[in-house]
Amino acid sequence: MKVDALVPRARRLWEELARIPVSFAPPGGVDVVVSPRSGLCPDGWVGVVALGGSAIATAPSESAAAIVRDALGQLPVSAVVDGDAVRQALPVGQMLGPAMLSYVSPAGFRPVPADAMVMEQLPSDHPDLRILEHTAGPEDADEAALDEITSPTFVLRDHGRVVAAAGYCAWPRRTAHISVLTAPEARGRGLARVTGSAAVVHALSAGLLPQWRARPAASRRVAAALGFEELGSQLSFEIAAAIA
Repeated sequence: MKVDALVPRARRLWEELARIPVSFAPPGGVDVVVSPRSGLCPDGWVGVVALGGSAIATAPSESAAAIVRDALGQLPVSAVVDGDAVRQALPVGQMLGPAMLSYVSPAGFRPVPADAMVMEQLPSDHPDLRILEHTAGPEDADEAALDEITSPTFVLRDHGRVVAAAGYCAWPRRTAHISVLTAPEARGRGLARVTGSAAVVHALSAGLLPQWRARPAASRRVAAALGFEELGSQLSFEIAAAIA
């Protein structure tokens, strides 16, 4: 599967997550719809996803959609997922992102073997994973969301303690949303690449589309090392209460 085939597949995923009929507009456009139960953002927020030169956005109400449609319509597509540009165009409260959306095909995947390291598999509710999350801290643990993994969790240990873990959550449209977490003291040793590679191998073997969503630069570098291509990005935000 080539990169140009990955974009339509990724778009169909996010169109379904909008939970209301919506399609990516022609190049350069943004399709804004009302979807109070949108999977693009937290409840009551606005969610925007740009992929392949166009974007979709969901808003919680008709009034919010009108505001967003007017503001985002004045921006180039590259800017509708740019936090600074959106803040200049709209009164925004809380914001999440932007996060890069990366995908990989079987042909583009660059696996990283475990070599001498022993790879173990654990269920996502294993207590050793909760210890790893505690060690990593709430921000990194929330980003990784190991507790949402539906695949086996691939882990590496150091002196008996789990120091790196990866797996994926099954998303709609046969998508595998990859999760990776490494203990702070074990970073810089390539462990995220090894565990992440194992998760991608498992996903591709099941015929799934691996998706890597990342904000931190370090996570994006791991994805790139495994062959993932950054095809778009996601931003979600809360419209200021005074105009919502």
